[in-house]
Amino acid sequence: MSVDASIACPQSVPPQQAQQSVPAESAEAAAPPAPDVSRQVAVLLSRLRSARKFGDGQSNPWPAYEKLRECGDVVPSPWGGVMVTSYEAASAVLRDRSYRTPDLEWRLKQGEPRWTSPASTEFSQMIMLLNAPEHTRQRRVLGNTFDRGTLDQLGAVVGGLVDGVLDELEVRMKEDGEADYADIVGDGLPVAAVGRWLGVPAADYRKLRDWTHGQAWSQELFPTPAQLAVADESALNLKAYFEDLVAERTKSPGEDVLSSWIRAWSEVEKDPQQAATIVQRLATFSIMAGLETTSNLLNAAMWLLDRHPDQADWLRYHPEGIPAATEEILRYDPAVSITTRVGSRSDSLSDIAVGKGQLVYVCIGSAHHDPRFIADPDRFDVRRPGPSRHLAFGQGAHFCLGAGLGRLEGHVLLRKLLTRFPTLRVVSEPQWEPRVAFRRMASLRVGLAPKPRFYSFGA
Repeated sequence: MSVDASIACPQSVPPQQAQQSVPAESAEAAAPPAPDVSRQVAVLLSRLRSARKFGDGQSNPWPAYEKLRECGDVVPSPWGGVMVTSYEAASAVLRDRSYRTPDLEWRLKQGEPRWTSPASTEFSQMIMLLNAPEHTRQRRVLGNTFDRGTLDQLGAVVGGLVDGVLDELEVRMKEDGEADYADIVGDGLPVAAVGRWLGVPAADYRKLRDWTHGQAWSQELFPTPAQLAVADESALNLKAYFEDLVAERTKSPGEDVLSSWIRAWSEVEKDPQQAATIVQRLATFSIMAGLETTSNLLNAAMWLLDRHPDQADWLRYHPEGIPAATEEILRYDPAVSITTRVGSRSDSLSDIAVGKGQLVYVCIGSAHHDPRFIADPDRFDVRRPGPSRHLAFGQGAHFCLGAGLGRLEGHVLLRKLLTRFPTLRVVSEPQWEPRVAFRRMASLRVGLAPKPRFYSFGA
């Protein structure tokens, strides 16, 4: 579906964000965007934000990303900085350490509520938003969090958790005729997996889910004041919860990961309070990242395979193809559609000036559907040959710590889901949150069809 470029610039973008500030020490500011390009990009972002059903906005963002790429591999954003739309440029920025994350220091210099709110400042001090040398130090202490041995040990645990959410799904479908897969499986499995790993009480999973989804509004491109208020409240609740849990676990340590972090940081950090704060933020980030990213993977798996039943049937008979199918789901529909970096010097990308301190919006959703990266990118195909080089977990120094756990959850769920429920079907269009940066399927209703569908496919 084509995007109508004649639509006016979205009124939902607050004026203070449309004129986003650049730090005073910037040596060189990027040239202002040409009015036609700026207006076109603003329209496309407004469309991407829409939660409309039936082939537009979040339900089908790929045509909008195609139009965005047509504006250029790198285009000036309507409110300052640049947007990177191609795979090559996106990968280069993520791998280049001269592009920094928008950390606390950068946010405080902006002087705007959008960046200095409690949710924004708290998130900016978590490990994935830190820059060297502190980011390097924390990654070194953590080591390879999900190495092969750890994932082997977690395999049985995740298998049991998958059985549990699928049991609940089956009960709900038998009682009501249908059930919300996104709520029971998409949200339920990731929070249980990370929660069990951290040693979080299962009774607290629901509120941690709600706070995590609420906090995510602070990471959107142009959140409304109401959404920012929800984000601030959620962020403060998460902070208080894990401060209390760290204090409790410090007094009564166990064999869980949280206790091991407390022991490790008590040896590294001289200030006990600072050590506790680092552990609190690591635990908070683990819940947030584990839920927001893996949830989209699990929901997209159900949605995409339902729309391509021949591929689902092929996977039932070829379970060895499930790892590659997981990578194709991550490529086709990444959870993080747009992430950000900050220029650390006056530079240029594809002949577009980037001033020191200016934001670079890396459009992963667009990069993954760049035909120069992968042939026929809008075709979903679990049998694509060769290893994937997608950006769903990032690249470079900030590659996702929990990528191994997310993949494990996807592999185990697909194996069990495909064999246990051969007639499982989506019964209505998904409901999407009106987000741009972090995709979230808020609801996905499923039920059991009376008969399985059969397809002829090659070996």
